[in-house]
Amino acid sequence: MGILPKQVLSIAVLVSMAAASPAPKNGKPRWLVHYAPARVVNGSPVLFRISTPKKASSLSGKWLDHEVSFRFEPKSSEWFGLAGVSLETKPGVYQMELNAETASGQKLTYRQGIRVLRQRYPRITLTVAGRYTAPDPEQLKAIERDKQVKVEAFKTVSDDREWEGSFEAPVKADVSGLFGVQRVFNGTVQSTHQGLDFRVNTGTPVVAINSGTVLLAQSLYFEGNCVVIDHGQGLLSLYLHLSEIKVKPADRVAKGEEIGLSGGTGRATGPHLHLAVRWQGIYLNPEALLTLKFP
Repeated sequence: MGILPKQVLSIAVLVSMAAASPAPKNGKPRWLVHYAPARVVNGSPVLFRISTPKKASSLSGKWLDHEVSFRFEPKSSEWFGLAGVSLETKPGVYQMELNAETASGQKLTYRQGIRVLRQRYPRITLTVAGRYTAPDPEQLKAIERDKQVKVEAFKTVSDDREWEGSFEAPVKADVSGLFGVQRVFNGTVQSTHQGLDFRVNTGTPVVAINSGTVLLAQSLYFEGNCVVIDHGQGLLSLYLHLSEIKVKPADRVAKGEEIGLSGGTGRATGPHLHLAVRWQGIYLNPEALLTLKFP
């Protein structure tokens, strides 16, 4: 992904799995809960790695009012599941609820608190065309249509996991805009940057960060030409401001497959690629997702 800023490198240092379980008692088998990154903040994706005290045939979890799906990995004899923390989550300890079942039907339950820390994000000022901060009635209609298109598309996400292994960057380029930054457009309109910007020229090939199914591939008012990929289990990746789209809805794409060319369409201050990651309705830091090591 090229030479990344210090913020990216600092996240990479934190991705080693953090043990979060109490010490064993009397040498008996126990639950083991590990997670990455070690420092969980608002906006973080979180990869959980779970060992159950008895061999389980299924495992499910709930954390921060979201259902967490787990998949068993025979090589490590552990269960892996992806979760996330919204930008609005306040600092505190939040209980993870785990429910497993053995082949014989025995129920196993466990609760453990996971601490979420506060991440402070900076604020920047940007200038864009007036129609993006003060749209006229016709433009407002287009914005509302686009909103409904996204609502309907997001309703159709797959429950089955489609991604395999770790996620890779959509382009090989420096990061030019960080997730979570508070933005002031034209001195009045404020928004939160819910993705990661890559510094690329118009026409740079953009690839899927992992395998999945194309959910949306069209031009939208703010997003410009955009592609949304459903990776399953509520996980989506969004690629905005493209100059050209090379896929269509329902296409199956592989990790690293080209899906379009970068550009500056929609509400953009210039050519770049905006990558966003959405999980069960909340936006997560793509930079952190790209550093996590999936089995």
